[in-house]
Amino acid sequence: MANMRLDKVPVREQEPQLRNKNFSEVCLGYTKEEAMEEAERCLGCKDRPCVMGCPVNVPIPDFIAKVAAGDFEGAYEIISEANALPCISGRVCPQESQCEARCVRGIKGEPVAIGRLERFVADWYREQRHETIQKPTGRGSRVAVIGSGPAGLTCASELARRGHAVTVFEAFHMAGGVLVYGIPEFRLPKAIVSDEVKRLEELGVELRLNTVVGRTVTVDELLEEGYRAVFVGTGAGLPIFMGIPGESLAGVYSANEYLTRINLMKGYLPDYDTPLPDSKAVAVVGGGNVAMDAARCAKRMGAQKVYLIYRRGEEEMPARREEIHHAKEEGIVFCLLTNPVEILGDEKGRVRQIKCVRMELGQPDESGRRSPKAVEGSDFLLDVDAVIMALGTSPNPLIRSTTPGLEANRRGCLVVNEDTLATSREEIFAGGDAVTGAATVILAMGAGKRAAQAMDEYLKEMK
Repeated sequence: MANMRLDKVPVREQEPQLRNKNFSEVCLGYTKEEAMEEAERCLGCKDRPCVMGCPVNVPIPDFIAKVAAGDFEGAYEIISEANALPCISGRVCPQESQCEARCVRGIKGEPVAIGRLERFVADWYREQRHETIQKPTGRGSRVAVIGSGPAGLTCASELARRGHAVTVFEAFHMAGGVLVYGIPEFRLPKAIVSDEVKRLEELGVELRLNTVVGRTVTVDELLEEGYRAVFVGTGAGLPIFMGIPGESLAGVYSANEYLTRINLMKGYLPDYDTPLPDSKAVAVVGGGNVAMDAARCAKRMGAQKVYLIYRRGEEEMPARREEIHHAKEEGIVFCLLTNPVEILGDEKGRVRQIKCVRMELGQPDESGRRSPKAVEGSDFLLDVDAVIMALGTSPNPLIRSTTPGLEANRRGCLVVNEDTLATSREEIFAGGDAVTGAATVILAMGAGKRAAQAMDEYLKEMK
């Protein structure tokens, strides 16, 4: 019989005023008993609306039933058939707007904690497993995957499972893409990403780090070397700025740069000499998950005041509700309906203040979203010594500019067939943020999975 409690089983977390001074993981996860209790809330719906909300189509009721029965290994086997990175997606996937948003239990209470259960199962398996993965046998084709973020890792895993010889090319010195340079340790520990990459290598995938495709080697040169197909999963790492006066001052950072210095260059570790500002007051501009990550990192790096400036209200914020909640608990000051208009510097060219105006929401536009407009005469100043712009990113033009015949739209995103994710060149496929612009990890994973299936069919036809 189902457990009919209306709310989710609470999950343990670090205390806010303790965790905002360290980079240890905030959420501590479920115990076995807590996971089984929460799993018993699932009704096992026959029409499975939760599965329809999952970009990688995990058979959610099936794995949850295994958890309720205490068969955690069986639960992992079900998840891993559909999801190549469950330890990661269980932590950073926005379940509240996807699978959990479709959960029937959410009609008269809270939905089943699908994300927490997926994380529990993946962590349990990670701690228990000791065997080495058996490499698939087969006589597949050589395939190149450019980028080792969530789209690239998923695509590589799916292709390797089908017997193809996959090489992943990564520009940085560490595999993981945005999972390692963009998401902070307190949300996604680097050891977990490293374990997932190791599992990929056990499948037979070759990693080539410090290789900038488009500079070190071009896509066409890879094809000439014998790769039969290429997947472009290079993400969207080109930062967007506001174009306001003062953005060239010392102390103004893109969120990408700031988070890369902390995450990939290990600025959060005291024994690493990573160049980072010793800031006392920081303004972070934006309202998405990246803005929350940057603000919470700034607090942990010692800033006494961290302002999060967003031109709309909290309801319009694209960030996950959980991240907003955690940021508030940790002491981030939310400056909503506020927009920067100028960054002011001192005589040495360093950030001194940020000038803002109050905003109000106008009438809804064609999309239904209310556009903000400035309130006349509402200017005010905030004393800060660093400004972090977290306004989104666009794809780096390097691949498309060095690959003749590769079409992109006006935003710089690669144009693909919606069904197969094939580009304007039939042997080149693409997915994730390189196609959609900045989006979520799980959507990139879904794209990597779909592309791998299409590439497998394409390679079979080419034989």
